[in-house]
Amino acid sequence: MARTPAGTARDRILETAFRLFYAYGPRGVGVDTVIAESGVAKATLYKHFPRKDDLVLAYLDKVDLAWSGALRDAAREAGDDPRAQLVGMFDALGGACRREGYHGCAFINTAAESPAGSPVHARTVAHKNAVRAWVTDLARQAGAAEPELLARQLTLLLDGGLAGGVLDGDPAVADAAKRSAHALIDAALPER
Repeated sequence: MARTPAGTARDRILETAFRLFYAYGPRGVGVDTVIAESGVAKATLYKHFPRKDDLVLAYLDKVDLAWSGALRDAAREAGDDPRAQLVGMFDALGGACRREGYHGCAFINTAAESPAGSPVHARTVAHKNAVRAWVTDLARQAGAAEPELLARQLTLLLDGGLAGGVLDGDPAVADAAKRSAHALIDAALPER
């Protein structure tokens, strides 16, 4: 495995954890592997991340910034109309599913290997709730009669697209999800 480029020790640790945790899951990667791959001393890792869960939470924060940013960027690129943004956010799914080394949703993957009620599991739930709240706000701005329901439907479709992209290994999953989102949005929003 390749070593992480130079940077602050904390950054090297986090970049290494990001790469390894995404590829193998947090449970599949030991702290000793992160130490060896990042080129830091054990004491340095524990200085920045006293528990492995602290490192996993930092990893999830990094994933959250990337994925939430990709969703928001894709929505913005669709224009100023909230209706178009609801459809446009699915372009982020297409980008994710086409990425080299794609392994699905880091939050779903991490939640599947974390005990319910643990801080790591709670962080995965918080991420999903934050995305749904953002989509609910877009649905409300677009004029949906039931914005919470539409947001739940669209985020389920996003999650299904993330899972389908890795299970099928076919980027067409993202296109199918976007077309399905368009149909849901048309059915939920008043005609113009």
